[in-house]
Amino acid sequence: MAKVFDCITEELQEFIAAQHLFFVGSAPLSPTGHVNLSPKGMESFRVLSPNRVGYLDLTGSGNETSAHLQENGRITFLFCAFQEPARILRLYGQGYTILPGTPDWKSVESLFPSLPGTRQVIIADIERVQTSCGFGVPIYEYQGQRQTLVNWATKKGEEGVREYQQQKNLVSIDGLPTPLSNLPGG
Repeated sequence: MAKVFDCITEELQEFIAAQHLFFVGSAPLSPTGHVNLSPKGMESFRVLSPNRVGYLDLTGSGNETSAHLQENGRITFLFCAFQEPARILRLYGQGYTILPGTPDWKSVESLFPSLPGTRQVIIADIERVQTSCGFGVPIYEYQGQRQTLVNWATKKGEEGVREYQQQKNLVSIDGLPTPLSNLPGG
């Protein structure tokens, strides 16, 4: 049932574009470290080339993916079809973080929506593309994106979001530093 591809084909790009939700998986090297799995939305994922993807990452309660990427680069993306036809798509790769204000930021900023609370862009070079049946995934009806996170960031304002990042986003739950900890004041 599983099929492996060398790259993200045009058909798979269309599948990705039709999904409103994706999941990001990462893990530290330590065998006692916590594996992270995060749901993402906000129409923030982009296929940049047949072997490169990226997503706009908004400020949240943790910054696990970024810390794991800084330590070892490993990342996996998962897309599930919640409508017919059933399908699961996994993208395996090596990733890195691009922060606002860094030299690479200008090259990626315009590729993503401008949203309050933007923390970073995660870029990944994809080494393995794999589909599977998805027959066990339930059917759900999409109703829309939640605005709670955007509203929270808008209410906090840029300075409030930066203060929150300084409090909550500088280290992972396992104590690994994130790229944010390398910025002035971090």
